[in-house]
Amino acid sequence: MRIDAITLFPEWLLEIERYGVVGRGLREGRLSLAAWNPRDYTTHPTRRVDDRPYGGGPGMVMQSAPLVATLDAVAHRRGDARPVPVLLMSPQGERFDQRWAEHLAEGSGFVLLCGRYEGIDQRFIDRYVDAEISAGDVVLSGGELPAMMIIDAVARLVDGVLGDARSAAQDSFADTILDHPHYTRPPGDAGDSVPDVLLSGDHAKIARWREKQALGRTWLRRPDLLDGIELDPRQQTLLAEFIGEYAERTPRS
Repeated sequence: MRIDAITLFPEWLLEIERYGVVGRGLREGRLSLAAWNPRDYTTHPTRRVDDRPYGGGPGMVMQSAPLVATLDAVAHRRGDARPVPVLLMSPQGERFDQRWAEHLAEGSGFVLLCGRYEGIDQRFIDRYVDAEISAGDVVLSGGELPAMMIIDAVARLVDGVLGDARSAAQDSFADTILDHPHYTRPPGDAGDSVPDVLLSGDHAKIARWREKQALGRTWLRRPDLLDGIELDPRQQTLLAEFIGEYAERTPRS
């Protein structure tokens, strides 16, 4: 898989190569990442890539021509027979989630466009952008941080990036629900003990406990996620057990 990012701050975005499992995956060639600066593809003598908005108003708008030239350079370098998706980081876009990550991981790659200033000339968006992606209902200074989030989320799903492929399958949102609680040694920490079932060595009971906790945690923290899925009878039973146990140990006001 190859990921290309168009950004005015390529050095910052490429810092992701230095850290964690994603950095290791890049260094090992499990996937590749390239950052492209539109200032390298503008004809303006001062490498300018923005101008004042038509109609007035504050701030500046990124121009179309330098971005088109940058995108052409990306396409030439990739040499793909089929164009890959061009994704614009934008608070006006669709919310990025695990389904988006899985969709992108299935392809050969994509291009991330990191906006700056007041935005990007709409004519470029209309002609070249396949989808606008949002990191959440928040305004940031630019698209670099959301782009790095997407790179991280997708890279984890590429074969060989994680040391144990089961890690990705067990992450929160992998099955549209949150992850179960995790514990490690020592068994007694700050006066709290590890649930007995995790020390039992009974893998079937452990798996059942983990699934129940994952469903229960989702019910407590993100009930909206449960609205979008249909629980099978086993999951319904586990969730009902969790809710009953939670009611028993939660003091009534």
